[in-house]
Amino acid sequence: MRFNGLDLNLLLALQVLLEERNVTRAARRLNISQPAMSAALARLRDYFQDDILVAQGRQMHPTAQAQSLAGPVRRMLADLDSLLASSASFDPATTQRTFRMVASDYITAGVIGSLTRRLATVAPRVRLELMLPCEEAAQLVMEGQADLIITPEDFQDPEQPSELLCEERQVVVAWKDNAAMAGPLSEADFQRLGHVAVHVGSNRVPSFADRQLERLGQQRRIDITCGCFTVLPWLICGTERLAVLHERLARQLLAHFPLVMRELPFEFPVMREMIQYHKAREADEGLRWLRHELKAEAARPLS
Repeated sequence: MRFNGLDLNLLLALQVLLEERNVTRAARRLNISQPAMSAALARLRDYFQDDILVAQGRQMHPTAQAQSLAGPVRRMLADLDSLLASSASFDPATTQRTFRMVASDYITAGVIGSLTRRLATVAPRVRLELMLPCEEAAQLVMEGQADLIITPEDFQDPEQPSELLCEERQVVVAWKDNAAMAGPLSEADFQRLGHVAVHVGSNRVPSFADRQLERLGQQRRIDITCGCFTVLPWLICGTERLAVLHERLARQLLAHFPLVMRELPFEFPVMREMIQYHKAREADEGLRWLRHELKAEAARPLS
């Protein structure tokens, strides 16, 4: 289909080329040959009378005009995707749809992992693309590059709709032979022993537990700071270190590592984990189905 002389299929090629900045990778993403992608780039250059991508050393970089096109093209394709999704009926048993989610490794391990086992039966051809949280996560949803974000309530966008996924208690996890864990953990031992903290993303945003501990004025000795929750066992086992994390993930880790779990020795707020999506996608049957499946999985009793 053409509009003002432009083959609209080229807009998707343009978006992927600007994201990948590499003809071979762009071709792989669109499941076409490299010559076909090179031909698409040549047609884009001809239509816009611009190089679109130029080689600088071993890298390709977008031209100024290409950069000015990137945002409008992303938004237009996102709007089109939303229109098609909201108008089409959705059947999980037959759909081949790909859902793109931004979620931490904690949510992936604690909720999405077990959900995928159910989806293998009820929606065998659904594909999931999982992205770790980043500073641009909200923008990814705005531009249609992600269908939803799962995030603590503190970080949700007040301009977009959200739903509660789960409420999560925080607990202390330590190596099973840590002498301080022989009984209930004391506040003195909590403050005396070393801790592993989790800071997420390139901006090193402290986790919910770390932010709340700071707000409560709890003094800790931070021995190690890492970027994700699922590496904690390797940083705790064989040491006296402690980590504060979500009960859901802690119970899963205890099943696979020589760890023990204890209550925090003081009052601590519950974390509210939210599902957020673009308001233009509220009528999307497929996204509504996915949100329901996520909430049902999160509501299962912790083992």
